[in-house]
Amino acid sequence: IRALADIAHGAGAILCVDNCFLSPVLQQPLKLGADLVVHSATKYLDGQGRCMGGAVVGDAQRVGKEVFGFMRTAGPSMSPFNAWVFLKGLETLGLRMRAHCESALALAQWLETQKGIRRVFHPGLVSHPQHELAKRQHLKVSPGGITGFGGIVSFEVEGGREAAWKVIDSVQMLSITANLGDTRTTITHPATTTHGRISAEARKLAGITEGLVRVAVGLENVEDIINDLSGGL
Repeated sequence: IRALADIAHGAGAILCVDNCFLSPVLQQPLKLGADLVVHSATKYLDGQGRCMGGAVVGDAQRVGKEVFGFMRTAGPSMSPFNAWVFLKGLETLGLRMRAHCESALALAQWLETQKGIRRVFHPGLVSHPQHELAKRQHLKVSPGGITGFGGIVSFEVEGGREAAWKVIDSVQMLSITANLGDTRTTITHPATTTHGRISAEARKLAGITEGLVRVAVGLENVEDIINDLSGGL
């Protein structure tokens, strides 16, 4: 983020970071040089999939006056009830993110030992090409605790789309949905859901293969999550 901020500012542009996957607990882009941060509050900020909403974070001029003025005048403000739900969610955000991180790392490490899996993607794994960058850029989930690498784990299975669908269709406890950041673990096939509307060439460039499965690790016992995935694998 620091390098991207330097490039943007050198060109007279501003840098906006979507921090939805990590939340302010695990990464604070403004301290790394970003000018704006956006969150889908529907995800971790709420934490239970109850409301739709978002947040724009920045300085007193861009957000306090310009963004606020637009929201107040044009009318896309969230309802008071949704805002109250998100505020209540913030009260447990730190505790929840720590649990998400611990379980996601444990799941990723287990997946690396399983047959039929080509590769596991999680920045907490030493095998991840940006592991060291994540260690520098992410925050500790507790004083003196582990670095928070987030609750998202992806893995590529051998056999392409058919094999990926077999894994997904086999689960009994995990929720088959493209949502994330919930107390309940969710699983999805990115090539036909979150990235289904872009071209095959664009998916290939992004590393979204037909065999890729994404798991947003929730707050269940990680052993239950592993047991649920074991059947399909």
